[in-house]
Amino acid sequence: MLDMKFIRENPDLVKQGIRNKGEKADVDGILELDEKRRTIIQQVESLKHERNEMSQEVSRLKKEGKPADEVISRTREISQTIKDYDEDLKKIEFSLKEMLDWIPNLPHESVPVGKDASDNVVIRAWGKIPEFDFEISGHLEIAERLDIIDFPRGSKVSGRGFPVYKGKGARLERALINFMLDTHSAEHGYREVFTPFLVNRESMYGTAQLPKLEEDMYLCQEDDLFLIPTAEVPITNLHRDEILDGENLPVRYCGYTACFRREAGSWGKETRGFLRVHQFNKVELVKIVTPESSYQELESLLKDATRILELLGIPYRVIELCTGDLSFGAAKCYDIEVWSPFEKRWLEASSCSNFEDFQARRLNLRFRRVPTAKPEFPHSLNGSGLATSRLMVALLEVNQTDEGSVMVPDVLRKYTGFPIIKREDY
Repeated sequence: MLDMKFIRENPDLVKQGIRNKGEKADVDGILELDEKRRTIIQQVESLKHERNEMSQEVSRLKKEGKPADEVISRTREISQTIKDYDEDLKKIEFSLKEMLDWIPNLPHESVPVGKDASDNVVIRAWGKIPEFDFEISGHLEIAERLDIIDFPRGSKVSGRGFPVYKGKGARLERALINFMLDTHSAEHGYREVFTPFLVNRESMYGTAQLPKLEEDMYLCQEDDLFLIPTAEVPITNLHRDEILDGENLPVRYCGYTACFRREAGSWGKETRGFLRVHQFNKVELVKIVTPESSYQELESLLKDATRILELLGIPYRVIELCTGDLSFGAAKCYDIEVWSPFEKRWLEASSCSNFEDFQARRLNLRFRRVPTAKPEFPHSLNGSGLATSRLMVALLEVNQTDEGSVMVPDVLRKYTGFPIIKREDY
C-alpha cells in the first residue's frame, strides 16, 4: 500500500508508475475522496470545539440560575451533526481503502520501462549450455521411463497439474528440499521456519495477493482460508502488527512449503509436465530489513538463490523485469531462469523481489531504530530459493545419460544415498 501523503504530494509520479506497470487505478478519485475526508475531519474538530464551549456555557448558566435550554438545544444539534459526519467519514474511509488497495507499488527508478516480458533485460548468465552426442529426452519421457514421477495418476487423484513423485523420484525431490534448506540456513544465515499451508484473508491481503489475485488462489470457503500460493505469505505475516527492535534487523527466514495456484489465467499456455502445475514444492527466502539497506539485500538474496544452481551445476541466467512485467507489489524484481535442453529454452525457477515498504504498510509491520525512536516501516523482500518443479525439469534433462539414466549431482548424493537413477532400480 502506498502512503496517502505520498500520493497527495506526487500524483503525477504515481499515475506514471501505474501506467508503466500496465495497471489501472483512479488516482484522481482517491485524491477527491481524501480531500472530502480531510474536510470532514476539520469540520468535526471545529464542531467538537464548539460543543465543548457550549457545554461550559451550560454549566455557567446553571450555576447563575439562568435558562440554558437554547444552549442545550444547540449542543444537541452539534452532537447530531458530528454523528452524521462520523457516518459519512466511515463510508468515505471504506471507499478510500478499497481504491487504495488497487494502487500497485511503484517501480524503482532503476527498473527498465517496458510493456511485457519481451522488454525484460538479461543481466548475466552462468554455466555452459550442455551439448549431447545422443538424442536427448524431455523430462516427461525421462520421468516415465525411470518411473519416478507419475502425472497420469496425479490427475486421477486430484486433477491435471498435480504430480506424484515415486521411489527415487520422491527421494530426489526430498533431497533437493533438504539441500536447499541446509545451504540457506547453515551457509547463508537464514533462520529456518516451517509454517502452515493455509492462511487467513488478512495474511493474503498483507502480502498483496488480495484483492487483485483472489481468482488465482484456492479458497476453502467454509473457513475463509486460502491454500498458500507461496511461503512468502505465511513467513512475511509472522510479524504482522508488530514493532521490531531495529537491532535485530535484518530478519532472514527460509522455509519449505507446498504451493498451490489455480493458474486461472493460464489458458493457452504450455501445461505439459512440470512446465505449469497447480501444486509444487518450494523453499522460500524472506527478509525484513532497514529501508536504506534493501537494495543491497536484494542483490544478496539473488546471490543466495543462484548459489544453489551453481552447486547443482545447472546453467542459469538472471533477468531484470521491466515495469510492465513486475508483480503488483514489487518495486524491483529479478527472475532466475534455468536451461531446458529438450525444450531448448529458459524456464523461470525463481523470482527475487524488493517490495520496499509496500507490504509492511499493509501488514502494519514497523521497527524502531532505538527504543525511544518513532516507529518506521521496514522493507520486505522475498525470493524462491528455489522452486523445485522447473528445477526438476532442468536437473533431469541436463544430467541424463545415453543409457537413459540420470546422474545425481554430487551435492545431493548424501541426501539421496545413490549417485544414479536407472530403470532397473525398480
